Amino acid sequence: MQKVTRPRRSVLYMPGSNERALEKARELPADCLILDLEDEVSPEAKDFARTQVAAALRAGHYGHREIAVRVNAIDSPWFAEDIAAAATCGADALLLPKVESPKTLKESVRLMSKAGAPADMAIWIMTETPRGVLELQDIIADQPRLAVIVMGTSDLAKELRIEASVDRTGLVQALSHSVLCARAQGLDIIDGVHLALGDEAGLRKACEQGKALGFDGKSLIHPEQIAAANEIFGISDTAAEAAREIVTAWKQARARGEGITVVNGRLIEQLHVDEAERTLKIHTAIQNIQAGE
Repeated sequence: MQKVTRPRRSVLYMPGSNERALEKARELPADCLILDLEDEVSPEAKDFARTQVAAALRAGHYGHREIAVRVNAIDSPWFAEDIAAAATCGADALLLPKVESPKTLKESVRLMSKAGAPADMAIWIMTETPRGVLELQDIIADQPRLAVIVMGTSDLAKELRIEASVDRTGLVQALSHSVLCARAQGLDIIDGVHLALGDEAGLRKACEQGKALGFDGKSLIHPEQIAAANEIFGISDTAAEAAREIVTAWKQARARGEGITVVNGRLIEQLHVDEAERTLKIHTAIQNIQAGE
């Protein structure tokens, strides 16, 4: 499946059992929505949430928002039914929790195909356990449907016995390792949640740290967090103009038969041009989203 370049600055969890939340999500300025059948839904409400999420997605009106349905874990009694229901309801992706082995993806792909999932329906996975982090390179290799990795930092911190801290010192190694694995396979990767609601300064610091580590966006637990994630993981007009200057200079150099060029005292090669072109694609996509809101 061809990987699509698109903004994933803000990725908001919404409980699948909450009808009001599913309705409100149609108007929120998040790039992506995770409609949750797992952690945010009690065992008694699993069947109801599954039916409600499928109905909401078939009703549509989610606009530009990329939709992933988080199913229950492979060892749960709801896994197969979750995939069967989500495979043809119009979601863009299935999000698999607590993935620790390539076998989980293999079984998910089998169930998706059995249910008639579209060829372009993606798989996202959550990396939220020590084994999941350590095995990530093998888990994500040669997985055509896989598009995005989402860090589950709350569960990961719990299993690592790390106390919460503003700078997330104990998680940095795992976060960086996961980004490295994602980039080796050309995948997007989303940072974990910031649990302190109303903590704007802490949220912004976490977003800035995540961006510095190489993440494409931030997973969120409340709509009030969307604006900060969109801003910090977005592409400013200044950054877009700098990227445009690189692409233009490169094209002019190639027309002269030159393989390198210099922009503002910086040596520019093909690798810089590739990143500049990606920056411009994301910036254009963001502008299109804003124009349509």
